[in-house]
Amino acid sequence: MNVIIIGPAYPLRGGLASFDERLARAFAAGGDAVRIVTFSLQYPDFLFPGQTQYSTGPAPVGLDIEVSLNAVNPLSWWALGRRLARERPDVVVFRFWLPVMGPALGTVARLVARNGHTRVVAITDNVIPHERRPGDGPLTRYFLSACHGFVTMSRSVLADLARLGFADRPALYRPHPLYDNFGPAKPKTEALAALNLDPAFGHLLFFGFIRAYKGLDVLLEAFADPRLVALPIKLIIAGEFYEDAAPYEVLIQKHHLENRLVRATHFIADDAVADYFSAADLVVQPYKHATQSGVSQVAYHFGRPMLVTDVGGLAELVPNEIVGYVVLPTAQAIADALVDFYANQREEEFAAGVRSEARKFSWEVLVAALKEVAR
Repeated sequence: MNVIIIGPAYPLRGGLASFDERLARAFAAGGDAVRIVTFSLQYPDFLFPGQTQYSTGPAPVGLDIEVSLNAVNPLSWWALGRRLARERPDVVVFRFWLPVMGPALGTVARLVARNGHTRVVAITDNVIPHERRPGDGPLTRYFLSACHGFVTMSRSVLADLARLGFADRPALYRPHPLYDNFGPAKPKTEALAALNLDPAFGHLLFFGFIRAYKGLDVLLEAFADPRLVALPIKLIIAGEFYEDAAPYEVLIQKHHLENRLVRATHFIADDAVADYFSAADLVVQPYKHATQSGVSQVAYHFGRPMLVTDVGGLAELVPNEIVGYVVLPTAQAIADALVDFYANQREEEFAAGVRSEARKFSWEVLVAALKEVAR
């Protein structure tokens, strides 16, 4: 099968790029011819909240990546769509995560589908965005209406598709596969040394871009609980601020948390991910709302227990009291679980559950779902 994946990839950086590159390798491992088409411009700089959109590392080896889609230039959309229509790939897989991408991706999808041969399938991370803006609905529907079918990585997004009027199109839920492209886990002592962390302390990990919906503020409130203050533990904050850091600084000062934090508030390069996860006792995702999270799948790969809040599709991947905790998105509930984790020394118990559950999350299963929806 001849497959084109359209979405973020090198030289862009981040979780979406890592995902798309790993998906391409999974198609190739199954004998398919696969190419990624990524963005020459994904966001104008003034719309991008981080420090840079681009990777500073080498290009991934063994992948065919074409850098040609300009998300804000309609001439680019038309050129790519018409060219792919002439090439007649069997399947074009779009990665859709933000309404603002609807015009570019929807136009390319329509032009490709006109050839009567190519099937247009979307992996829809979100169809109702975490942070809503005027115009989200029409932009999203413009893209979705151009697709033949969908694969979602949470049941909540599958339900959202139906609510938006697309229940008549093929759609499958398959869980997010493991992020197994960051290298193997390391012994905890080695990871702590690499990060210059004191092994006398336990370490919790908050990982990923910092945005309001991810609930770092709730976690900071929980971490101020007197029961946790009494424990020799620290919170690692590993990820770049994608919004104003000032409200978080207010909380840190209010609760006197500075000496109990490890700050790594910059983009975490792929070759450092193993250190942060291997150093952690527990990975904490205190989200206020969500669909799914790639952070859970990184934690599974590194064998780390996790705490997630019971929002969106997070609980679908984290069986409560088996691989960690599923709790209400409140500071009290998070603090109670963290106290239980350390008071009852549950790290090894949950780590064993993580190793068992991780066997369920396969890239081959996702590839098979995309092909099934295309058919």
